[in-house]
Amino acid sequence: MKEKQFVIGVDYGTDSVRSVLVDASSGSEIASSVFYYPRWRDGLYCDPSKNQFRQHPQDYIDGLISTIKECVREAGPPAGMHVKAISVDTTGSTPIAVDKGGTPLSLLPSFEKNPNAMFVLWKDHTATGEAALINEHAGKLDINYLQFVGGIYSSEWFWAKLLHVLRNDEAVRRACYSWVEHCDWIPFLLTGGKDASQIKRGVCSAGHKALWAAEFGGLPPDDFFASLDPLLKGFTARLFKETYTSDKPAGRLSKEWAERLGLSSDVVVGVGAFDCHMGAVGGQIEPYHLSKVMGTSTCDMMVIPKADMKDILVKGICGQVDGSIIPGMIGLEAGQSAFGDTYAWFKNMLAWPLKNLLGTSTFINADVAGKLREEMLDKIIPELTRQALAIPLDSDNELAVDWLNGRRTPDANQLLNGAITGLNLGSDAPHLFKAWVESTCFGAKAIVDRFNSEGVPVKGLIGLGGVARKSPYIMQVMADVINMPIRIHKSEQTCALGAAMFGATAAGLYPKVEDAMAAMGQGFDQEFKPDHQAVEVYKTRYKKYLNVGHALEHLTMQKNIL
Repeated sequence: MKEKQFVIGVDYGTDSVRSVLVDASSGSEIASSVFYYPRWRDGLYCDPSKNQFRQHPQDYIDGLISTIKECVREAGPPAGMHVKAISVDTTGSTPIAVDKGGTPLSLLPSFEKNPNAMFVLWKDHTATGEAALINEHAGKLDINYLQFVGGIYSSEWFWAKLLHVLRNDEAVRRACYSWVEHCDWIPFLLTGGKDASQIKRGVCSAGHKALWAAEFGGLPPDDFFASLDPLLKGFTARLFKETYTSDKPAGRLSKEWAERLGLSSDVVVGVGAFDCHMGAVGGQIEPYHLSKVMGTSTCDMMVIPKADMKDILVKGICGQVDGSIIPGMIGLEAGQSAFGDTYAWFKNMLAWPLKNLLGTSTFINADVAGKLREEMLDKIIPELTRQALAIPLDSDNELAVDWLNGRRTPDANQLLNGAITGLNLGSDAPHLFKAWVESTCFGAKAIVDRFNSEGVPVKGLIGLGGVARKSPYIMQVMADVINMPIRIHKSEQTCALGAAMFGATAAGLYPKVEDAMAAMGQGFDQEFKPDHQAVEVYKTRYKKYLNVGHALEHLTMQKNIL
């Protein structure tokens, strides 16, 4: 009887980490476990009013141990001995300052409560000034070091965040030896790394966020960064020259971590990548099909054969990198800075009385108030959806612009804010919810339009993630707005499954990740097709969305100039 072969995919999301233990021969899920970050849940080290969002590495470590051990327990005692590989995906760009040994500064006693010594989460926008400086500086040079990241550097990315931290925290600046993405640090941790210079950096994070490109011979030269700000002088020498695709091993599980997790030290640890890049693989991405990983934000991924890209450089996206999704193909990334976050914000705003007043009621006790609050919170989005569906489509309905967390693509600008227009005394919560849903879908169409206009045609849509599976209403609006069918992948955990596919490939169970995709992919179980009547109405509303967005952007930038 053939020996069982299991692999573990670890998916670090914004609110939690999930691990899945899957059968490498079929991709079927044997066990899964979720860990919600306690410090993040309690709002520690974050200040939304300043767009500051930081996460403590101890949350990541505790979640790693908890979820993997729970998976092994759930699968049964022999399962641990059949695990052949672990691969990890994370949010990004989510970097952190480390010492020479590769230890995050916030794991040291003197920095354990310092937000600047923690992981700077992808949605942290405190570095807008530094991003603007990078863009201005790059525009003065003969070599365009932003050409492979859409021509605009974002405050969500590696160098802007590093410069912001160095400028604003002298203690961290003195202690910081190197700057490491979350997806690169976890494999380093699991393999027992003790030297920051030995961290294997994935081409995914390096190419899309850190300006690494083979065409440049690696990172831009030190002079580029030193002339930008002397604080960056010498940093390239302490970072990396080589990068690796995620089908390669970062090493093997260290003895210490093997004991902590109840696994063998023969387990291969794969090179890490961002969640949506691995999620696209878990969702069985196809060339020229836009794979939309829809969660708190969206990441929109495409793969194109290298021969087809030729000299095309797509403007205003989050990069095009050889091998960042599927080795041997060009991976392109775009996305929206707020998607599920938009609906969560609207729900929280409507829930303000429930959260702040219900508990003060003199008519019911605290226990009843708590149960009533939870019941009502669970019903808000489903009821809004039901009522929004009943509102007739009208080109003059309330209209929203979805930049509540800035704009990621097309053309990154984190200074922008959301807006809603067309309000009147008849505007109620379902009408506004409908407007916000439509706005997120309009934002998605703007991305499709940019790819098409730049010579990279979008031939199909693939929906992945929680929103794609949980909201048929949003997916139908998406299909109507973009005027293209959208297939929904069967797996609810495409990011973790994609990580497992890469782990299986890194361990040599499959010769290439495409083979792992074919064997382990779960396929599609839903498809939403455009309603032609709705398509015509949304064409008009989309033009209005673009016009309002242009006016809003003009006012915002004028305000910042003044």
